[in-house]
Amino acid sequence: MELAKKGFLGPAIDVPAPDMGTSEREMAWIADTYANTAGYNDLNAAACITGKPINQGGIHGRSSATGRGVFHGLENFINEAQYMSMIGHTPGWGGKTFIVQGFGNVGMHTCRYLTRAGATCIGVAELDGSIINKNGIDPKDLEDYKNEHRTIVGFPGAEPYEGEDLMFEQVDILIPAATEKVIHAGNASKIKAIIIAEAANGPITPAGDKILQSKGCLVIPDMYINAGGVTVSYFEWLKNLNHVSYGRLTFKYERESNYHLLQSVQDSLERRFGRVGGKIHVTPSEEFNKRMSGASEKDIVHSGLDYSMERTALKIMNTAMDLELGLDLRSAAYVNSITKIFDTYRDSGLAFS
Repeated sequence: MELAKKGFLGPAIDVPAPDMGTSEREMAWIADTYANTAGYNDLNAAACITGKPINQGGIHGRSSATGRGVFHGLENFINEAQYMSMIGHTPGWGGKTFIVQGFGNVGMHTCRYLTRAGATCIGVAELDGSIINKNGIDPKDLEDYKNEHRTIVGFPGAEPYEGEDLMFEQVDILIPAATEKVIHAGNASKIKAIIIAEAANGPITPAGDKILQSKGCLVIPDMYINAGGVTVSYFEWLKNLNHVSYGRLTFKYERESNYHLLQSVQDSLERRFGRVGGKIHVTPSEEFNKRMSGASEKDIVHSGLDYSMERTALKIMNTAMDLELGLDLRSAAYVNSITKIFDTYRDSGLAFS
């Protein structure tokens, strides 16, 4: 309320998104309060905040968006042979292990997507305790256990971790997905993971980052890899401004177009070969059959997020190669961002090149 009164909150001013300690419930409270006070005559009041429940103007796929973005961000680099050769790994998820520090919304969904892709979660760290299982931890079982007991401590599918810090264990991928500054000058040298994905905001200090780079670690920066949440929040914001769900206007048309396409192929085959022995049935493949009904809102959101992460990863890789930055992806990401800002200022007549 205070933010709205002071002009810091609104569909065309500043649009917050959920973070630690907030969920769809809190976002719905904020949207409702704004709509009934400062935004009572604003047609786009629902767009004042994102991460809302679906029935309050939210969007399908938002709750898992940050974790899904971490997965896509990692996948773009893990499948890139050049970067994997630079750190002595082979491309692909097969055989790769990972540890997640923080099993909240981001850590849980990241763990789920990486496991589905073929990687193995061997450890999870939380504030009240850590667990480890070198044979793999089932993310769904751990999620169910945590929902029931409100903690991961005592999970029967893993052993309690008794070492100094789970982050120091030998693993391929380390995913800090909790708070900032967890890797710093005092402990960066103890990190054994070769790939680090900053799923949290600022989990590595500048001094810690310098140490990791000197060790030859591939650090995928937070400004890129945890951008899945804000990307889908942008999709939600657009949905609220448009006042219509993604796919709603085209769903039926696409479904009927695909049916007509199959019928057209069948008719063409029958005209060419005749109907000796009966009709020639054109049977869609299982994959096409899933898609022929048209794209749902979730399909569109997932596709848009995947494309955004892939396009940005390619730009970061190209900049890193052009400037000979090696594994310094953070600098490459900053260069890309600052270049976009400069281009905008220059094209607006506010700067001179």
